[in-house]
Amino acid sequence: MSGILVHLMRHGAPEEPGLLLGHRDDVPTPGGVAGCVARASDLAFDRVISSDLRRSSIPAAEIAQQRGLPHDLDLRWREIDFGAWDGLMPGQVDPAEQSRFWDDPDACPPPGGERWSQLRARVGEGLAQVREASLILSHGGAMRAALSVVFGFDHRQVWAFDLPYGALVSLRIWPGDGVPAGQILTLDSGTPT
Repeated sequence: MSGILVHLMRHGAPEEPGLLLGHRDDVPTPGGVAGCVARASDLAFDRVISSDLRRSSIPAAEIAQQRGLPHDLDLRWREIDFGAWDGLMPGQVDPAEQSRFWDDPDACPPPGGERWSQLRARVGEGLAQVREASLILSHGGAMRAALSVVFGFDHRQVWAFDLPYGALVSLRIWPGDGVPAGQILTLDSGTPT
């Protein structure tokens, strides 16, 4: 079996970059949308899937429309929910709380936010539903969760991946019962958009 080609792309720059956006629904810049569209131009896929958050769904809809392909909104591909931290600059969060979160995001989620295991579970469910070559326009945290699910990386390992706005990770996955197996074909952080 040849597996399924999956391209994970991080959304382009939002209007207010540098914030802990989480589930906050900011719009992307026109340049961020154009960068995602340009980055997708040489990729092969039959379906576009995205988070429902506008910074992902707007460029995904543009790409799907240009190619005449279906576009599915899937909440499982949202960014991690930062809860009370959503929309804050990292410097506005208590450094000790932030450090505890980055050290152990399962035991110390943001107040009212999501645990790492919850993010991994929903992204894993989303990935398990992919049945054809797809472009998934998502978020840095969700992309890292996908790499964690497929390859067994822990949170420290996946947070070491540089995934700026517009980053692209192409995988080949073999769905099965439970966790899909996979192989990284390319990881291209390119020029942030």
